Amino acid sequence: MFDYAAARDHMIDCQIRTADVTDYAVLKAFRNIKREDFVPKSKSALAYSDCNIEMEDGRVIMRPRDISKLIQAAEIKPTDIALDIGCGRGYSTAILAQLAETVIALEDDEERVSKATHILSEAGADNAVVVKGDLKAGAKEHGPFDVIFVNGAVAEISKNWLDQLANDGRLVAVVSEGRIGRASVYTRTGDVIGERVVFDASVPMMPGMAKAAEFSF
Repeated sequence: MFDYAAARDHMIDCQIRTADVTDYAVLKAFRNIKREDFVPKSKSALAYSDCNIEMEDGRVIMRPRDISKLIQAAEIKPTDIALDIGCGRGYSTAILAQLAETVIALEDDEERVSKATHILSEAGADNAVVVKGDLKAGAKEHGPFDVIFVNGAVAEISKNWLDQLANDGRLVAVVSEGRIGRASVYTRTGDVIGERVVFDASVPMMPGMAKAAEFSF
């Protein structure tokens, strides 16, 4: 029988720590959450591999190095309210729920909402709730948010997301430019949004988040 606990320890020691993720709370969160519970059974052997795990519906669980560095960059506090955009089956939500006070996970399909809700309940993430809505629109009725986490690469940051950041709030996302993405932190200070690039990452584009084609006549 495959030893998932040993694989989880190996992921933390050889993929996450070596990527300069040193925050104790972040490391503890990744140790507490069973990544294998959030992937399809057909891909369970890949749960702790150093790769992105793409789902049949276009959602992705980022490789351990990238998701852990993004979450560390968000500097999540125990009093924070977080929004998880495009949560898929809820792995990132479960990690965020270990760090923040409350997590709102946003999905655009009832089946995804139902599946993520069930898995998160099984994982004991009682401070997380999954809601249905347009991903680009965010979840204004539940905000403002101290942290917004975007699950997958996007061509550009939605203005709606930035508008829903609380003062001193942080949005973390991978903005894709061709084959290379820039993992960045966007911070609100009053009416000013600052951007800081923290690392390069190769993450699949989230469905519906590519730039619209431009036509010339």
